[in-house]
Amino acid sequence: MNLNIALLPGDGVGPEVLAQAVKCLQAVEETFNHHFVYKEAPVGAIAIQKKGNPLPDNTLKLCKEADAVLFGAIGDPKYDNDPNAKVRPEQGLLKLRKELGLFANIRPVLAHPALFDRSPLKKEIISGTDFVIYRELTGGIYFGEKKLNEEGTVASDLCEYSEEEISRIAHLAFKAAKSRKKKLTLVDKANVLESSRLWRKVVAKIGESYPEVTLDFLFVDNAAMQIILNPSQFDVILTENMFGDIISDEGSVIGGSIGLLASASVGEENALFEPIHGSFPQGAGKDIANPIASILSAAMLLEHFNLSEEAVAIKKAVDKALKKGIVTPDLKAKSQYGTNQVGDFIAHNIVDIEDDFNMNDENIDLGKSTII
Repeated sequence: MNLNIALLPGDGVGPEVLAQAVKCLQAVEETFNHHFVYKEAPVGAIAIQKKGNPLPDNTLKLCKEADAVLFGAIGDPKYDNDPNAKVRPEQGLLKLRKELGLFANIRPVLAHPALFDRSPLKKEIISGTDFVIYRELTGGIYFGEKKLNEEGTVASDLCEYSEEEISRIAHLAFKAAKSRKKKLTLVDKANVLESSRLWRKVVAKIGESYPEVTLDFLFVDNAAMQIILNPSQFDVILTENMFGDIISDEGSVIGGSIGLLASASVGEENALFEPIHGSFPQGAGKDIANPIASILSAAMLLEHFNLSEEAVAIKKAVDKALKKGIVTPDLKAKSQYGTNQVGDFIAHNIVDIEDDFNMNDENIDLGKSTII
């Protein structure tokens, strides 16, 4: 298969982790005889610095013409700490989602047995956790009308949804549940919010077309508690934009590091793939950022194009790295392996999954790199 992939490294550790994802895609090309073309463009704080715009026109054009977009990370503390900044890096990502029509964000949450001890939750609580969050991405409070009075003392953000916006992501979530464990949970705040009541009405009606899928409802505060108390009860979670943003970050705690969670943002014609972690500016350039979320995002890109065997090869290589302890310090405090070494190990094991990659288990336990 031939694919044109737009690369948006972004800010902070984005370029470093994205480079590892590209290594793995190149290994897939070599192993499975595909041809991928990569073109890079700036976005976020680096784009503001270079172009004065968090999403330059050329970047948007590249993304629209590509088969898929692979994204690094976005954000810079100097904008976070300035409430008066009119132009912010995150505006670039929000605009990109809107311009590409990326209405559905898909975030898998999985507890890896090799990392049970890294989670702040007990092993018996997280064991068997395997669910996916479908978050609506282009509506709701993030995109609603925003007001601030002249004195700067009263502000409002409008949360607005249409039946069409709810329906299109609900169908995707039901189809996903149908192919998984056949359970879908709608997370909302229907006891308070009119927009949530519309979500319940629309989703309940659509659920009648998927009789094999069990549909239940949770208020978002209860859902946040249940994700910690009993995460294995969930299969597919469907929710609106802001609630999805919050509970997916909460879900990342289950696996032991936010550096493990990948995501896909899809629309009718376009698709973007990115790790859910932030730009981690304090780690930039130090070769300590966990590249696994970015690498698994590349696997989701392959799945999007029905390259299932290729995606499985990446996942198996990631599992091998986790089992061998070839991980960055966020997963193993005394680890001597950096971002690049972890990426090299995973990429190599895509090419030859059975190879031990010149690893000595004793040295691995000591945290000594024996990668050749």
